[in-house]
Amino acid sequence: MTLEIIVFIASILFGVVIYWRESQGNKMYRFFNKMMNSKELQMTITDKKGFVFLQTFLLRLVFISALFLIVIVITRFLIPIDLATISLFASIIFGTLIGTYFAGFIFKSSKIIEEQSDSLEGKFQEVISKGKDFVEDLKTKDAEEVDVEKKAPIKSEKSARERLKDKGFLK
Repeated sequence: MTLEIIVFIASILFGVVIYWRESQGNKMYRFFNKMMNSKELQMTITDKKGFVFLQTFLLRLVFISALFLIVIVITRFLIPIDLATISLFASIIFGTLIGTYFAGFIFKSSKIIEEQSDSLEGKFQEVISKGKDFVEDLKTKDAEEVDVEKKAPIKSEKSARERLKDKGFLK
């Protein structure tokens, strides 16, 4: 169980690294795209899609599973110890998927923060000035209400029963 947790955490970090690496450049994906597709079907130069970067969930799952399946087959031939179990295989795949989505969240949030940083300062200053105005308004309204209460005596109004009697609804 401890080995699975360690592998799971390492695979999350591996997923972050893979996502970050493919966001910087997708040369490996372009190479396989050129090998597999005809000239008309090949991706454009401006396309940034990679094996996990800007890919749908199902294709990410397929690519990551294929990668780790190849790695496990190679380790089985090189190391005679049976380390690659199904539970480790599932932990690695799931952790890597989580890592890629975690990295995507970090990249998107940092991009949004960079875009909004200038406008956030202006909005923050606006909120502070509106808050000060609101506090000042409350202070002046409280002072006016105290003055009005002192100056104007409260009228004694008729009760609801008396008003209904005046209208003729009650006897």
